[in-house]
Amino acid sequence: MDKMEAAKLQELTSEMAKAGQELAQNYIANFPEYMKTYQEFASSYLQVSSKLVSDKDAIQKTQTSYLNFLQSQIELSKRIAERQLDKEKSYTPVISPPAGDRRFSAPEWDESPYYFDFIKQNYLLISQLITEIFNSVDLDPKSKEKLNFYTKQWIDALAPSNFLITNPEALKLAADTKGQSIIDGFQNLLSDMQKGRITQTDDQAFEVGKNLAITKGSVVFENEIMQLIQYTPLTKKVAELPLVILPPWINKYYILDLHPDKSLVEFAVKKGQTVFMISWKNPTSAMGYLGFEEYIEKGAIKAFEVARKICGSKQVNALGYCLGGTLLGMTLSILKTKEKTFPAADAEKNTVNAVTFLATMLDFTDIGPMGAIIDEALVTKLEKELSTGGVLKGSDMAQAFNTIRANELVWNYVSNNYLKGKNPSAFNVLFWTADNTNLPGKMYTYYLRNMLFENKLRIKNALRMFNVPLDLGRIDVPAYVVGTIEDHIAPCRTAFTTTELISGPVEYILGDSGHIMGAINAPSVKHKYNFKFGGKLGEGFETWQKTAKQGEGSWWLSWEQWMSDKSGKQIPAPVAEGSKEFPVIEPAPGRYVTEKG
Repeated sequence: MDKMEAAKLQELTSEMAKAGQELAQNYIANFPEYMKTYQEFASSYLQVSSKLVSDKDAIQKTQTSYLNFLQSQIELSKRIAERQLDKEKSYTPVISPPAGDRRFSAPEWDESPYYFDFIKQNYLLISQLITEIFNSVDLDPKSKEKLNFYTKQWIDALAPSNFLITNPEALKLAADTKGQSIIDGFQNLLSDMQKGRITQTDDQAFEVGKNLAITKGSVVFENEIMQLIQYTPLTKKVAELPLVILPPWINKYYILDLHPDKSLVEFAVKKGQTVFMISWKNPTSAMGYLGFEEYIEKGAIKAFEVARKICGSKQVNALGYCLGGTLLGMTLSILKTKEKTFPAADAEKNTVNAVTFLATMLDFTDIGPMGAIIDEALVTKLEKELSTGGVLKGSDMAQAFNTIRANELVWNYVSNNYLKGKNPSAFNVLFWTADNTNLPGKMYTYYLRNMLFENKLRIKNALRMFNVPLDLGRIDVPAYVVGTIEDHIAPCRTAFTTTELISGPVEYILGDSGHIMGAINAPSVKHKYNFKFGGKLGEGFETWQKTAKQGEGSWWLSWEQWMSDKSGKQIPAPVAEGSKEFPVIEPAPGRYVTEKG
């Protein structure tokens, strides 16, 4: 080892020591919080343990599962031994990873002398045994759902692919690089510890306004919670009614203007729509007082007013994505009430002509995997923590979403970045995911309690805003509702329920893929993801699925045809963005989208 390498190693050792001290200090500082989490885990498993020793049926099922496990272990040892002795003999594994599990797909897991194949299959058998035992216990649905969620987290965390000594890919690479991959992995780990998050993409490959969110436009209005962008027309004539897009404020708006070949904004502009986009401000701790009423009045309703006045139209069309769609539903309920509300809402009554709900929940009966851990204790805890204001950090929300798909979004990068010492590739969607935003405490706890947990939005008059009872049944405008088949955040069945809650003419579209890739399924990627349409409504999701037709390619094309019928006549495109009343403030994408929490 030369002097330069020795100096680098000494520096790395010093950094590791400092990191260890920081971890210890962090653990001590957060020990009470960790203890609460451990108690939550322990409570779930204690409940199972008591059932296992007292329930005869559960005991019998457990014994059967264990005997099957032992038989599989014996068979596994036999097959591995035979394979080692005769490498030409036909070989069938005792157990294989489920479809889509890429943790063990590398050839190193299947190479002689086959002990890594044994480790892999042994892990899968143990995982199967644990899952079967816990499923044999008779618990109430909520407790079982929570137990399965925690169990999956532990099983995923203990996979042999997550540890250097049991990961043949990492060991082979370490040997090939003479240990450099291990050193690089430690450096990646230290870098991520400083960031406070796992690096999932090349952070240096993207910049908002340079190669993300680059559709040309201007900020034409701003207040304390949002900027409103008007995009430059790309056609000589445009639709009479403008389209106002309400993105979620859990993340930044530019997922809908990600890149020219994945931009719903650019697609709509090229089809002759005059598009307005809300860019939400990333709230600071001083903005924790913001609630849904502010987002409705100063966000959605104000955006409708500005777009309508700039375009000289009496109405607008609107699209809400994810939480933005929830906000759109609440706003429309208020705008459709006959009761007197507040001047801005009264002025905008009946100005929304047609709506699109994209991967949106108005009913929260099924909120996917996160529903397993949202209970009274968690809700009360967060209400207490945020009762004096403040914000929920975007990084905390990102970590929660990552746990839903931990193998793909956590452990995959542990293996790649730390064990193998590689850097993740550049992927704009993951850059957007990491560019998270804070959530105001008042708004978040209201959302958590009243919608995610108690599911009151779907119940007529159960919630009130501006002293007006919310009734989604008042929404009588044409609606285009989009769900995606693999959505873990707004499950497609939940999105479908929107068709049963609103009273206007509705179309439901079921796209391929998930919450993000299914939403930004551009026609430029021909037939990568398809969609279903035209199923029978009013008799539940299963009936719709059975009667639906198969569409090819992007649902954007179907949506554009639907929109063209709802957008009025063709008029000359405006020569510039904004107006005398709402002059241009700055070029898109504006300042708000670049603000960090």
